[in-house]
Amino acid sequence: MKIFYGIQGTGNGHITRGRIMARELQAANLEVTYQFSGRPRDKFFDMEVFNGHQWRQGLTFITEKGKIDHLKTVWHSKPLRFFNDIRELDLSSYDLVICDYEPVTAWAARRQNKKTIGISHQYAFHYNIPRAGNDPVSETIMQNFAPVDTRIGLHWHHFHQPLLPPVIETPYMPQQIQKNKIIVYLPFEDQQQVMSILAPFKSFDFLLYSPEVMASVHEHIHCHPLSLQGFQKDLSDCAGIICNAGFELASESLQLGKKILVKPLHAQMEQASNALALQTLGYGRMMPIMDAAIIEQWLHETRAIRVTFPNTARYLVQWIKDGMPQIDQSWCNRIWSEVKVIPVEIP
Repeated sequence: MKIFYGIQGTGNGHITRGRIMARELQAANLEVTYQFSGRPRDKFFDMEVFNGHQWRQGLTFITEKGKIDHLKTVWHSKPLRFFNDIRELDLSSYDLVICDYEPVTAWAARRQNKKTIGISHQYAFHYNIPRAGNDPVSETIMQNFAPVDTRIGLHWHHFHQPLLPPVIETPYMPQQIQKNKIIVYLPFEDQQQVMSILAPFKSFDFLLYSPEVMASVHEHIHCHPLSLQGFQKDLSDCAGIICNAGFELASESLQLGKKILVKPLHAQMEQASNALALQTLGYGRMMPIMDAAIIEQWLHETRAIRVTFPNTARYLVQWIKDGMPQIDQSWCNRIWSEVKVIPVEIP
């Protein structure tokens, strides 16, 4: 079977999920061509597993100071180039198209009548799950951004819907946690503002990861560039993480049993809904704006939740090899039966 796999590159979560799927697809001896869009080509990193991937500009949302800038989003969208990319992408030699919310791939497949499956958290929003901040415009964009024939939605809980657990690594569990070590990953926020809010909490060590590294004048705030290995190492033995409300990073943090504080991207329905789901499930806390009082209270919490997720990627690859039979609730239930929710005490 020859597969074309399109992956949205706006956030690192899609790429992280793609790396895991790529390893399972390779282990199954399936031939796969990967395409990425959503950020400049030179901003991708640690892409070796994708074996010489393709790149298109695609579509993305422009953010500034923690919220979507709709004017800049429209200005940078370059619709003529987007439509040309759709027309120029030839999928005729492929047996299957997989889409992780990547619009060029999705629309090219629809134009060429290619069978398409979507594997992404965003496809969970076609079902009855917790929602916040939704409006007709957001719903329309979510439904039509990257349309597919078969939707496989991923979430932290099934919510009595035909959803699957997240596609994440089975983590190495460190022997010792550094109780005052906190990861901060808020790439859509003003980094100077983030540092000024964290500055008073001098009994904690903050590791601030961002696309553009800022200089820190605070001994307890350490600034780092984005790095897959460095970030994963720090995440493994930290006590908690402050981040935007993206899906994949929260999934990894839950798997590792970290306490989580999310600040959803303003005017972004998916992130607002993720924050609501985390809080509803009791898996984390949220703050609608950068709030020093909420951060201080959260920093001193001593409990977290660990959720052990199965190897969803392996299940999906086997499903593909089996001919992609109709997904029913019993198949989903078997996978969810492996999930365990475990309270964690932070020493």
